Amino acid sequence: MIVEQRTYDINPGTPLTDFLSNYEMLGLEVQKRILKGFLGYFTNEFGTQNQVTHFWAFKDLEDRREKRAELAASPEWQECISVVRRMIVRWENKIMYPTNFSPIRSLPIAVNDTNTAFDID
Repeated sequence: MIVEQRTYDINPGTPLTDFLSNYEMLGLEVQKRILKGFLGYFTNEFGTQNQVTHFWAFKDLEDRREKRAELAASPEWQECISVVRRMIVRWENKIMYPTNFSPIRSLPIAVNDTNTAFDID
């Protein structure tokens, strides 16, 4: 399994809420349907402002390549990109592999590890 981390710096003149609401309305569902493996979307409280980071899980790099190609061919996704891409001034992608002691190690994710974020009361 791999996890892709995508970080976007949003134009300082664009309210972050504008980016998030447009993405949620136009892009989230099509990404979830095609990419599957949605782990989360996050904003920063401290550090770089007007920045979002999202995480997606894939079986491997080939699975990611196939799903990203399908997403790129989607008219729904292209509609979303036509709106949100101009709000992004910089982005960075990272591919990460889990360690053997990570609570997330394989797909589908079924975490039974105690004392992790998945075990908080």
